[in-house]
Amino acid sequence: QVQLAESRGGSVQAGGSLRLSCVVSGYTENYYCMGWFRQAPGKEREGVAVIDPLDRPTYADSVKGRLTISRDNAKNTLHLQMNSLKPEDTAMYYCAADRRTYCRGGVYLNTAYFDDWGQGTQVTVSS
Repeated sequence: QVQLAESRGGSVQAGGSLRLSCVVSGYTENYYCMGWFRQAPGKEREGVAVIDPLDRPTYADSVKGRLTISRDNAKNTLHLQMNSLKPEDTAMYYCAADRRTYCRGGVYLNTAYFDDWGQGTQVTVSS
């Protein structure tokens, strides 16, 4: 069984930056799909970015050019660098992982494709 633990989020002003991390334990191989999702109050959880076993990312249109997903396989850590943050980025952010070996394309920005989840971390962007 895998465990995912996100780093603490934070509060920033619009235009600012934050970096989220997620440490994964339980997996010993690096051939898994991972992703970041977010959920704002009153809204469904949505995909932000996913990264496939070949480290190829897929981003939601709303975050392209501002958010960058990356992974450090040696440290079993997933990152999300968030720049030029907007108030609409305010949400609870979740790290997710799955044992599938292919997850490239917008269709995978969907919670149905991920089995394992972290507890979430709050990101608040003020205007």
